[in-house]
Amino acid sequence: MTLQELRYLVALADTGHFGQAAERCHVSQSTLSTQLKKLEDYLGITLFDRSLKRINPTPIGREIVESARLILNEADRIRELAKYGQDPMALTLHLGIIPTLGPYYLPHVLSTLHQRYPKLKLLLREVTTSQMLAQLHEGKLAAGLLALPIDEEGLSVAPLFIEPFLAALPSAHPLAKKTKISIDALSRENLLLLEEGHCLRDQALAVCGLEGGASEEVRATSLETLRQMVGIGIGVTLLPWLACASGAKSSRDSVTIRPLAGPGTGRTIALVWRKRTPYFETLNHIAQTLSTHLPPGVIAVSARKKKR
Repeated sequence: MTLQELRYLVALADTGHFGQAAERCHVSQSTLSTQLKKLEDYLGITLFDRSLKRINPTPIGREIVESARLILNEADRIRELAKYGQDPMALTLHLGIIPTLGPYYLPHVLSTLHQRYPKLKLLLREVTTSQMLAQLHEGKLAAGLLALPIDEEGLSVAPLFIEPFLAALPSAHPLAKKTKISIDALSRENLLLLEEGHCLRDQALAVCGLEGGASEEVRATSLETLRQMVGIGIGVTLLPWLACASGAKSSRDSVTIRPLAGPGTGRTIALVWRKRTPYFETLNHIAQTLSTHLPPGVIAVSARKKKR
């Protein structure tokens, strides 16, 4: 039983088709078929049901496929660790990022890191905070960019910057005439929120003193949907600075963005990773780079601390 045979096994389980699996593995269909038959003979069991249009693993085959995935992941990890020993910044890492940050911050992140570490390759996944934390603990992600606070043990947290919140109002709304919007005035309006599962939803409720919940008729699935809903006059909302800085031009005439009155209100963006990660040096370099190369309009965490 070889790693290559396990790769054939997983490829066929994923595609359900000998031709597609062979193409994925860059071998001929006959080679893949012969090697999998050899593996079945070695194990003394049937791994796939070939009687159906789509080839599916047998019940015992499914369990073996999952074990094969773990083995292949560990083999890939060994190769990555070997590369890490040669150059800690010449790695491929899976990085998670929350959806309310990803489209607006990633262009800055990728350009900065590519210039500084050209051998570093990041495979990006947009996930909610709860999904990210689970995938960090499972080892599916090496690190994640999210908004604090988080209440998780076993994670290293490197705060990067504070992103202010801004009020988004229909341009015809009376409050749009003001230069700054008070939280009290905003909380009396129909506050539009993201659907449950987004950390920005809870942060917006907390900022407006509505931790117990708000009366909602509509919930949005993304910040761009929120922006459009504000534009047609359904209500008001809070948007993070970076989302406003790169907002859709089609809605700018109908949506007015105003700063909040009083002490600055925002969210702290951080890079987090498992404390026992083998890539500590790599992730520490990434965190240091991101914290010193900030996009316009956000506040350095060190600068906020100095003001206190």
